[in-house]
Amino acid sequence: MQPDPGFLYKADFLKFAISNMNLITDIGNSSTKVALYDKHRKLSVTRYDNFTEEELGKILAGSAFEKAIVSSVRDIPPFITELIPRKIPLLHILTHRSRLPFSIDYETPESLGPDRIASAAGALSIFPGKDILIIDAGTAITFDYIRGNIYMGGNISPGLYTRLRALNAFTGRLPMVSPEPEFTNPGRNTKDAILAGVITGIIFEINEYIRTFEKNNVDFKIILTGGDGEFLKDRIRLKYIYMPDIVIDGLNYILEYNAA
Repeated sequence: MQPDPGFLYKADFLKFAISNMNLITDIGNSSTKVALYDKHRKLSVTRYDNFTEEELGKILAGSAFEKAIVSSVRDIPPFITELIPRKIPLLHILTHRSRLPFSIDYETPESLGPDRIASAAGALSIFPGKDILIIDAGTAITFDYIRGNIYMGGNISPGLYTRLRALNAFTGRLPMVSPEPEFTNPGRNTKDAILAGVITGIIFEINEYIRTFEKNNVDFKIILTGGDGEFLKDRIRLKYIYMPDIVIDGLNYILEYNAA
């Protein structure tokens, strides 16, 4: 598997001989990102479709780490919490109970995904005090709102692949199709009708969230991230900042904040 454009290859983890590095592990619904930081300086990021014990062992054997943080939207594989403490003195598992550089105004903080907490931290580390809308386009599309130094909550919507799979799974004849950059709109065949309906619908949805946020805020930033952000970003015509690493940046920020 090849990493995303701009990411380092997995073997590049072995090139770093810097002492006291941070190991960042972000386990998502569909993939895992692993990053190395020298304090606040990002050295490498790699995305894994299937992150294995062998891969983690290679990373831990190849570099000297001082501390680590793990964020996961699903059950953490046991090998991660078994191997990391053997090699790294400090391991932080991110939850809503973690010491955070902002407050959470959410009725059920225990149900708030750690990825959403991390993206808020990453956004505030770059834009402190701003009103921020974070659009994370992954398995689900999340819209998270930050006002000043407070996480206010957000909305959750089905993601690109989730919508495509749902149409195939819950209908009798609609095929499973993969996202493609070109399609007729309105669709001139069933495949294009699905792509036009799903992709255009997502863009309309995102655009309206941005328009509404712009109406209700003055000093604000809008951030797009997530695994499908690369596919969607050129279709969104309104003003935003594309930051694919905002979650891992936030995880490193939280790790350094807790170590201070």
